[in-house]
Amino acid sequence: MELWELLADIVFLLTACLIGGGLASRIGQSPLVGYLLAGMLVGGPGGFGLVGSQHEIEAIAELGVALLLFSLGLEFSVDRLKKLGSRPLIGGVIQVTLTLAIAAAVAMAFGLTIKPALAFGAMVALSSTAVVLRILMERGEIEMPHGRNSLGVLLTQDIAVVPLAVLMTVLGGGGSAAEVAMDVGKLALMATGLAIALYLLTRVAVLTLGTLTLQRNRELTVIFATAIGLGSAGAAHQAGISPALGAFISGMLLGSSPFATQIRADVSTLRVLLLTLFFGSAGMVADPLWIAAHAHWVTVAALALTVGKLVIITAIFLAFGQSLRVAAATGLALAQVGEFAFVLGAIGRTSGVVSDDVYALVVSVTIVSFFVSAVAVPLAPRFGDRLARRFGSGGNSDDDTATSSHSTDVIVVGFGPTGQVASHPLIESNLTVTVIDLNREGLRKATEFGFEAHVGDATSSDVLEHASAGEAKLVIITLPHFQSALTIVETVRAMNPAVTVMVRSRYQIHSDALSAAGGIVRGDEECVGGALGDSVTQWLGENPHADK
Repeated sequence: MELWELLADIVFLLTACLIGGGLASRIGQSPLVGYLLAGMLVGGPGGFGLVGSQHEIEAIAELGVALLLFSLGLEFSVDRLKKLGSRPLIGGVIQVTLTLAIAAAVAMAFGLTIKPALAFGAMVALSSTAVVLRILMERGEIEMPHGRNSLGVLLTQDIAVVPLAVLMTVLGGGGSAAEVAMDVGKLALMATGLAIALYLLTRVAVLTLGTLTLQRNRELTVIFATAIGLGSAGAAHQAGISPALGAFISGMLLGSSPFATQIRADVSTLRVLLLTLFFGSAGMVADPLWIAAHAHWVTVAALALTVGKLVIITAIFLAFGQSLRVAAATGLALAQVGEFAFVLGAIGRTSGVVSDDVYALVVSVTIVSFFVSAVAVPLAPRFGDRLARRFGSGGNSDDDTATSSHSTDVIVVGFGPTGQVASHPLIESNLTVTVIDLNREGLRKATEFGFEAHVGDATSSDVLEHASAGEAKLVIITLPHFQSALTIVETVRAMNPAVTVMVRSRYQIHSDALSAAGGIVRGDEECVGGALGDSVTQWLGENPHADK
């Protein structure tokens, strides 16, 4: 495959996804639906065949899922992952086991023998990490109870890919029991070695970056983020582990570093690009002609799997003592067949345990469930509420009322002398304060003040989103650069129209523009004289409810 031919196919597929996603958005649907349809039409077996580099694009697109998990890992340091609790992880193990067993039993009832039936159960047992987490992150629902449950289950499922792949090989008669045990042992050792290597690498990398002035070397975080995110995925693949899981581990290890916010923003563009390719290439796998010819089987199987997973997952979390509202929302969010069905199906076909018809059915059901999930996942909280009201379970449990552990009350952008003076009144308050700066000295001072400190360029909406600007009550901007300050004011206002924004204006000529954008403006001389700090003190007096 020539490089330029592959590039042309990628550009063509992205263009088709752009058009499809735009049209889907216009009619009120998720862009994911448009991406999948675009892939089916331009490159699928029953489509127009306009994209010929299907396998190469699929390989590249898998990196999008890895970067999605890497970004999510940056949100969940080891300490925050512990706060998920054991229930989602244990629930994931039970869900995979039950779904596999029940699906295999149903397949046997329809005439499959034991081995192909178990292979079918393994393929449909997992949910879609790419679909669910993408939608939950876009909607800011990862920290909601059903979002945390979904994350724990999906992480467990990613881990389960390895033993399920071994199971597919065993079912195909690939090796004796001793050889299989040897392979499992090797995988366990390689997984342990990879985790240790990633831990050491991230610690060394953070120490190295800590000696650099990121304000003058912004490109280093981009290079660092790409190298770590994609490198960890590649290392995990070489070790025989899910690349997405390897990327998540490296992101999680970096999540407690002060660079996590900026790294997450730096990989966001590449992540969006590769994820779009992923959904486009997923659509290319489906054969619309085969689906149309076997519509009755595809419909029955998709409906049975969706309802079955919904019931299984809801029952598991109800058994764990969670409310019907949270359990049902979790169940609907995870009630689909995931992208790993393609991987496990390919292994099963190679080992001879999965027939072409079974593989085509699973692929078709997976694509259909992607379409359904693009609509169903955003409706999960509302679905849980309706069920809770319908069955008289409307009260809030601890899980229902759990709040984000990553929220903040006040954001201070820039922590030089002006930012430090303006923030003094906040020290004695009980408010959660997050400081965003590119200067190491400013971040060190913020830590001394008892504030949370993040390395980041606040002109990036991803950085502000990560800092919970959408929930903040007060934002203080002390940057001397006018255009940067104006961009931040406008972005914060778009995210959170009700927030109070105080902004420094170095020159009088810029005051009107900053004020028109929605900021309470204080001139440079006023800031030096402490006027900005006085404004913060006044705000605290006028908003006693803001002080927890």
